[in-house]
Amino acid sequence: MEHTFDFDEIIDQSGSCAMKYEQLGQLFGRCDLRPLWIADMDFACHPAIQEAMMKRFAHPIYGYTATPDSYWQSIIDWLWSRHGVRVSREELIFAPGVVKALAFCVNFFTRQGDHIIIQEPVYHPFRMVIEANGRVVSNNRLVHVSDGDYVIDYDDLEEKMADPQTKMMILCNPHNPAGVQWTSESLQRVARMAKKHGVIVVSDEIHGDLMLWGQKHQPFVESCPEAAEVGIWLGAPSKTFNIPGFASSWIMIRNEALRIPFYSWLDANEFSDPTFTAVLAAETAYRYGGEWLDALIPYIQDNIIAVEEFMASRLPQVKVHRPQASFLVWLDMRELGLTQQQVMDALVNKAHLALNNGTMFGEDGDGFVRLNVATPRRCLVEALEAMAGAFS
Repeated sequence: MEHTFDFDEIIDQSGSCAMKYEQLGQLFGRCDLRPLWIADMDFACHPAIQEAMMKRFAHPIYGYTATPDSYWQSIIDWLWSRHGVRVSREELIFAPGVVKALAFCVNFFTRQGDHIIIQEPVYHPFRMVIEANGRVVSNNRLVHVSDGDYVIDYDDLEEKMADPQTKMMILCNPHNPAGVQWTSESLQRVARMAKKHGVIVVSDEIHGDLMLWGQKHQPFVESCPEAAEVGIWLGAPSKTFNIPGFASSWIMIRNEALRIPFYSWLDANEFSDPTFTAVLAAETAYRYGGEWLDALIPYIQDNIIAVEEFMASRLPQVKVHRPQASFLVWLDMRELGLTQQQVMDALVNKAHLALNNGTMFGEDGDGFVRLNVATPRRCLVEALEAMAGAFS
């Protein structure tokens, strides 16, 4: 049965404990803001997911549950049909979220005092997980080039990988917040450096299903043989299908020398035991959600175009980084001539908007904010009008 999806529908989220609303006061100092910050969507998920959950919850016993083989097969089928990647069952293991999976990797493969490379500006939990676990951040800062894109400083990366204290690199592919899908050549270069210096590369690819403008996702571990030797792939249905509340993700490792002891440790500590809700939501999404995703992508692209056209005509000082993936838009506010604090103050107290402060992603995020465009277009346009009023 084919469905039609109304992404213009405005859904009242009150009473749902939605974090994007519940944490406004704590993070932004006031609660009367339009939330365009946290990376989930304001769209209803595929109805098959809701129907599957309601059917299961109608059964009155919620005891211990086994994970069906069909769950693993749904991931295998999705990766093959969407990305042309063949994965075996033994290469996969469950994790209750990508950040938790990242923390498991950090704790198992490194020791306190070890250095771990990240590339700021980048998703802030990378730094948080490293520092909270007594490891040391080694920042291979991305280079912001003249056309607004970001590139890797390979000379600096080589120097950091060559440091004997460096044991791991955390890669964001596609990159958040810059929206860059790293090229095969870039990933191969990183992989060969990592292989040369004995560095494990953990690749967060949670946005990899959300490719825009006809771009193709290149998983790190598939970029070259060296990447398969050093790489750990973290993926999830959560961003793709707007189901992060189910805390469902997966880890994929090709190299047995990395995989077998790590997966044994995860199993022994029961970190890899999913809830039945996580399994059911993920399998249903992977089985039936493709049509929803195919309808979503053009809507997100049109929202990004709406932001670009609005800024060009109404706020030309604000430069829009067009993402190659996902629904997060990196806005360069520097030509406004304001401090970061002044920018955030205007957004919060004049426009009544909650966007991510660029400095959340590291010092190189100063002068930037991150805008979530996964919202009905009317809401997005109203937010842009409010922004224009705040900076006029």
